[in-house]
Amino acid sequence: MILYISGGARSGKSRYAQLRAKAWSENPVYVATAKIWDEEFAERVQRHQQERGPEWTSLEAEKNLAGLPLAHRVVVIDCVTLWLTNLFMDHDSNLESTLAAFKAEIDALLQIPATLIIISNEIGMGLHAETALGRQFTDLQGWANQYVAEKASEAIFMVSGLPLVLKK
Repeated sequence: MILYISGGARSGKSRYAQLRAKAWSENPVYVATAKIWDEEFAERVQRHQQERGPEWTSLEAEKNLAGLPLAHRVVVIDCVTLWLTNLFMDHDSNLESTLAAFKAEIDALLQIPATLIIISNEIGMGLHAETALGRQFTDLQGWANQYVAEKASEAIFMVSGLPLVLKK
């Protein structure tokens, strides 16, 4: 089962996902897909870790998430945007092969008996990307989001900390 949560930056996605996970499990799993690129991002990751309590099992994986010990757990995957970035770099910025790899990873996750809460960003709602690569990634993100939303049993769009139900 997938609960898909999307929204803009600082829309409350992670907080909402964590609340839902804790409502379903006393010991949820948090999967971080980020590479830590700089000090500011490291501080952001540390702040997120401190916000979660000791009841959380934290795992880090930049890709191949289905290989993690997720069976029979409630799992927050944060986030599609960073996960896609990792795949996009591995696929030399090839949109088609990156999207195919991402879809294969989602399909593999669906084979695991787990409750998955997948967080993503809606990056196509803001300013138009300045570079061709940025526009290509925006397209990739939109298609990846559509795929996850299609597979999800529930989809939420976060705005100003408020969940809007898109699919139930």
